[in-house]
Amino acid sequence: MWDPFLEKIELVILYLLTHKLLLSLCVVLLVIVIRRVTITRIRGEANFLSEDQRKWISRTKNGAFTLLLLTLFLLWESEISKFALSLTAIAVALVVASKEIILCITGSLQRASSRSFRIGDWIEVGPVCGEVIEHNLMATVIQEIALQQGQYHYTGKTITLPNSMFFTVAVKNLNFMKRYVYHGFTVTIKETVNLYPMVPVLLDKIDEHIADFIDIARRYNHMIERHAGVDLPGSDPHIHITTTATGEQQVHFKLFCPTVQAAELEAKIREDFMTLYCEQYLPVAAKTVELEYQSA
Repeated sequence: MWDPFLEKIELVILYLLTHKLLLSLCVVLLVIVIRRVTITRIRGEANFLSEDQRKWISRTKNGAFTLLLLTLFLLWESEISKFALSLTAIAVALVVASKEIILCITGSLQRASSRSFRIGDWIEVGPVCGEVIEHNLMATVIQEIALQQGQYHYTGKTITLPNSMFFTVAVKNLNFMKRYVYHGFTVTIKETVNLYPMVPVLLDKIDEHIADFIDIARRYNHMIERHAGVDLPGSDPHIHITTTATGEQQVHFKLFCPTVQAAELEAKIREDFMTLYCEQYLPVAAKTVELEYQSA
């Protein structure tokens, strides 16, 4: 009863082994189908992917690619060996031509061994900042963040970084900045007036703005210090005044605050500074200008 059926299966297997190109196509299609079904099951019906879902999707893609590569290599091993032995010069040329690919794969191994970042971390590579959403043997994909402008929001741009960059550009892990950040900004004043009496008043104003989260900020700052093993500036707000080469005064503000509130707090502090400055110094500046005009 089973003999005819087994004979047919054996004939099909022999036919596929004889026609390796057809067998390779079947393997590729099978791996693609399994990968797509698995990713669909992981994604589910959610509109936004969680960090765990992104990790499993990345692992599925990398695993499917590795399995496909290994299967095709084992299937065509004899042909690859003959080709390598008979065309050594071409093989050397291919190695030279694939230098960038080798660097990308090596960069991926370097990232995995050093554990410099993982999916969900904020990183800075050269001028590019963003959250890692996927990484594989060839490249790392990040969601860009407007960190240089001090806004800490997503720009909507997806950037693909070749892993070879990790050998030439320093990778900064900014993961702790996802919750709290040292936010600094500067206000420049052209008039030559004494700004130091404003500092205590401005610090009181800032203390009012950060009263809701200062205790949590201190605990989080202490946790980062213990984790990193370094002495950080602290969680209390700081103001200092400097001058430029042209004689203009610059008031520098620095505070440790939740990342999502940094831009809002900066706007409030700028408003407090300008209100206080206008109340104390603008009438004096206007009177000085009037006297200069009358004397002229």
